Amino acid sequence: MKKLMAFVAMAAAVAVSGNVWAHGDKPKHGGIVQSASDLGFELVNKDGKATIYVEDHGKPLSTSGATGKLTVLNGAEKTEIALEPSGENALVTKGEAKLAKGTKAIAAVTFADKKTVNVRFPVK
Repeated sequence: MKKLMAFVAMAAAVAVSGNVWAHGDKPKHGGIVQSASDLGFELVNKDGKATIYVEDHGKPLSTSGATGKLTVLNGAEKTEIALEPSGENALVTKGEAKLAKGTKAIAAVTFADKKTVNVRFPVK
């Protein structure tokens, strides 16, 4: 009986727990969230522009002085688009980003302290 009660309690805990987000990796802007180098990145595609929001443990991380590029892979097609700082913790593409379903996007971001982080986003 004790085993049954323990199993029921465990099953109930799993059922009500919902999704677990590491480092607060829940989308805040409706995009795709990934982690790399202990930082959170959210890729948002809106009106042909891609924006990447950067956070450190749920807090905005300044992108002032950062540079980067977004590489979009769609089958055999490869497109590279420069990223520039925009706002407190965002990087935005300088050109149009075609992020269709099934493409993969790889962001290479170099922060002001010269630390480079690569992060991969599967577009669903």
